[in-house]
Amino acid sequence: MTQRAEHSTIMDRLALDDLITGYARAVDDGDWPGYLALFTPDGRADYRSAGGIEGGAEDIAAWLAQMLGQFAMRQHLIVNRRVGLARPDGTPADTATVRADYLNPMRVAGPVSETDDEEAVSPNYTCGGRYDFAARRTPDGWRLTGVVVHEKWRRAELPGD
Repeated sequence: MTQRAEHSTIMDRLALDDLITGYARAVDDGDWPGYLALFTPDGRADYRSAGGIEGGAEDIAAWLAQMLGQFAMRQHLIVNRRVGLARPDGTPADTATVRADYLNPMRVAGPVSETDDEEAVSPNYTCGGRYDFAARRTPDGWRLTGVVVHEKWRRAELPGD
């Protein structure tokens, strides 16, 4: 691999890292226009393993806005990112995959219990699993073409537990 190809690969990996971090922040902040901007026009996502839906990015953003609205706090931690980028000959590619684990603590909105007016301050719902991201280089930079969630576990502490 030449020095130019190595530099390009490093720059692509940094851009893909920013893309995945942008995904986590958009979901956590409820920034649905920002979420949509991360996808190609034909981008799709599959949240079925977490009890969700599969569809185009616009349908997914609308579903996420509705479902995640019941959580007062969300914080995706996307870690152990494994990037697949280079072609077999080692030259930079225009498509990429990222497999990453996630931990997602959230807090359900509302009082701690039926007799308490105070909001909870710590997470009471946590899930974890793995994401499979697919991305494509576009004139506007790297964009997601697909997201598949593989939820492995979840833990919920309901009010009064």
